[in-house]
Amino acid sequence: MERGNDTQISEFLLLGLLEEPELQPLLFGLFLSMYLITVFGNLLIILAVGSDSHLHTPMYFFLANLSFVDICFTSTTIPKMLQNTQTQSKVITYKGCITQIYFLIVFAVLDVLLLSVMAYDRYVAICYPLHYTVIMNPRLCGLLVLVSWIMCVLNSLLQSLMILRLSFCREVEIPHFFCELHQMIQLACSDTFLNDMVLYVSTVLLAGGPLAGILYSYSKIIFSIHRISSAQGKYKAFSTCASHLSVVSLFYCTVLGVYLSSAATQNYQTSAVASVMYTVVTPMLNPFIYSLRNRDIKRALMRFFRRTALKGTIVLVSKKCP
Repeated sequence: MERGNDTQISEFLLLGLLEEPELQPLLFGLFLSMYLITVFGNLLIILAVGSDSHLHTPMYFFLANLSFVDICFTSTTIPKMLQNTQTQSKVITYKGCITQIYFLIVFAVLDVLLLSVMAYDRYVAICYPLHYTVIMNPRLCGLLVLVSWIMCVLNSLLQSLMILRLSFCREVEIPHFFCELHQMIQLACSDTFLNDMVLYVSTVLLAGGPLAGILYSYSKIIFSIHRISSAQGKYKAFSTCASHLSVVSLFYCTVLGVYLSSAATQNYQTSAVASVMYTVVTPMLNPFIYSLRNRDIKRALMRFFRRTALKGTIVLVSKKCP
């Protein structure tokens, strides 16, 4: 397409999930409920880990970081979708779209990297239990999280700058409820070869690399568990990584399902609906998976609620008896 047909647009249109006006209130209520559950559930995990000294271990340190990232991940897309649904508007500004892409990439990739770091933590705990506290020391744990953040920020900055070099035609409609990087590249009127290559390389390195690390860690974990003689010992070893394995399976299966379904149907609305699984449902289910399958988290939450109730009682009594 010639340069004369391009324009520096100021806004995009997010087509959303459903076009039927009568279903918009139901959609708003559903996503508002899921968003509040996600924020509240992950916030409870963070409070439980931070307030209980028994949970000041590498595994729960990474879990608290994952919960924080999940809150940020959903907050990047859902509030704007709720605003557009409530106001019956599909508009998102050009700057708003670029900003959304930037933070979406940061927290999506950070999710993947933290899951791989948590897999390494379980690998060390099960395969080298006697050296666990020496290997997974606070300095290394902090360094792993810091490096993950730096990699995500730099990658997202690169992807966002690559988007800025593209030009778009008039009345650009994004068949999604948020600005998705791949679809933004497809909608561009200018040459996207460099963008496609950068996206492909970063996906292989920052998604395929951590997945390979997770698979390697769990292959070693399974081999170590298999060498344990007692059935009780095998169950205890496996139970320490069951929650993490469930979250990893849920995340990667939903992401894989989204892209397989979009490739098979070529229906953008189907792809948008499917993407709800990893952008909304997975972060919402993570706290339930970790709390329901983890006695330490449940005990920490019970102690946290007891302390909160006790403080509330003390405050009420002090007000009544000055």
